[in-house]
Amino acid sequence: MIPHENRFESDPDALLGDLPGLPHGWTVGTPDPADRFEVARLTHLLRAHERHGRGWAGSGVDDVLVEVSEHGLRMRENVVVRDADGDIQAWGSVHDRSVGRMLFVHIVERDLPDDIADCCSDLLVEWAEAQAHSVGRARGLSVQQIDTGSFAGDERQARWLGANGFEKVRTWWQMTRPVAPDEEGLVATPDHWEDGGVVFRLVRRTGAGMPDEGDLREVHEVLEGAFVDHFNSSEETFEEFLHRLREDPGHRWDHWWLAELIDDDGTPRPVGALIGTVSESATGPDGSYVSYLGVLEAARGRGVAKGLLRTIIADAAARGRDRVGLEVDADSPTGAAGLYTSMGWKTKYVTESWHRDVPVD
Repeated sequence: MIPHENRFESDPDALLGDLPGLPHGWTVGTPDPADRFEVARLTHLLRAHERHGRGWAGSGVDDVLVEVSEHGLRMRENVVVRDADGDIQAWGSVHDRSVGRMLFVHIVERDLPDDIADCCSDLLVEWAEAQAHSVGRARGLSVQQIDTGSFAGDERQARWLGANGFEKVRTWWQMTRPVAPDEEGLVATPDHWEDGGVVFRLVRRTGAGMPDEGDLREVHEVLEGAFVDHFNSSEETFEEFLHRLREDPGHRWDHWWLAELIDDDGTPRPVGALIGTVSESATGPDGSYVSYLGVLEAARGRGVAKGLLRTIIADAAARGRDRVGLEVDADSPTGAAGLYTSMGWKTKYVTESWHRDVPVD
């Protein structure tokens, strides 16, 4: 299932024109995903950005390839700034995430002089604004949102975003919880268990071993319904949803769960869903990560969210993992942060969302 064709402009020169402020010999272009040295350089830039922002780096080559590979470019576009020696010093990436929402990655080498770094940042933002016009026109919108982020406390990034018309709109707690081996017994089996009239189960598999499409559509519908009243929710088609989640380097089909409420006539009705991923570690045990957890409003207060969390904890313990991570909106109207805290999650670091609305020509 392949989503709509790329809605971006692939030629940076068509968007930027002249490049005032860059040193002599510096150029703007696109990265080459087939060049292992360029991929390694982008990985270095991303990891340095993470180390400065939160104290350690977690991304790797696979995370970069999600952005720049041929597969990733179905919904993304990239630009890089190269110095006179051809080395990449800044990198921007845009992602046509869903209707009206375009994600923007914005990374500049930390060791550049301030005036050159400022110029690189301005170019990346100018390019992203032009891409917002492109994707907004293709989707038939009057306004296109640019959604980018920053680690809390990254003063340089915040200064650049604020100076270019972005507004800090949300704070996110990045939380983690240790997992003990004996927590495998939290549920009868992560594959299928029941509590209080709610069944928690993995998405089914077909005879060929692939996930059942009907179950996947149920997961998508539950999450769309569960998040409709959440911050910055926007419509995403089933094809876009599936394509995006399969791009994640930690994607595994056996980390997708449904929660079903059993009606009086015995009919199961999907009311909750959890999508997990693998957080790989080069120095110790892997972890699990809650990419999505949603419960339909009509089923809230029935222990569905807690049951799904117990499921992924038990699954992580059974796999020999030592932690489960997740992200929570610091201003969530559902009180999710209280549930996570009560179940042992603690905030490890904090990120911020910055938005800018671009009127579309």
